[in-house]
Amino acid sequence: MKRIDDLKDENGCLDSNAIKQIIPYDYPFLMVDKIIGLDKNKVVAIKNTSSTEGFFKGHFAGFPIMPGALIIEGLGQAATLLVRYNLENHHEKEVLAYKIKEAKFSAPSFPGDQIKYEVVLMGQDERGAMLQGKAIVDGKVVAECMLMLAVVDRKEFRSKYSPVYK
Repeated sequence: MKRIDDLKDENGCLDSNAIKQIIPYDYPFLMVDKIIGLDKNKVVAIKNTSSTEGFFKGHFAGFPIMPGALIIEGLGQAATLLVRYNLENHHEKEVLAYKIKEAKFSAPSFPGDQIKYEVVLMGQDERGAMLQGKAIVDGKVVAECMLMLAVVDRKEFRSKYSPVYK
């Protein structure tokens, strides 16, 4: 497994292919298109929304609005990437949402909007992390929340909760 820094392009960014190597998400549920800033304390991510995304068809039919839960999901995915960036052997761990607190929505987001996710690490240890996130469209905060993420052993977690498919 490559180090996260080795996946960055010449501008220090991560594209969606690199992101998918770090966090366990893929389309249609990947809510982060690009990482434009990443250091040990902060991540800045971009989601370019499009009217072709399925959730817009059914969320406020006739007046499509980005679901607030998916904006928070995007913040969570950016936060997951930041926590993994601070973990040695991040590929041996799962980073899971533990608690979302104080979620606030101050404006809607529409198809075609570019959502910028800014997530700041407040504290982290081997068991988890606390982060503050903001979703911004056109320079205005549209959502914000506190995120608490748990860090667990990947093999142990997956063996304990692995679904049985028949």
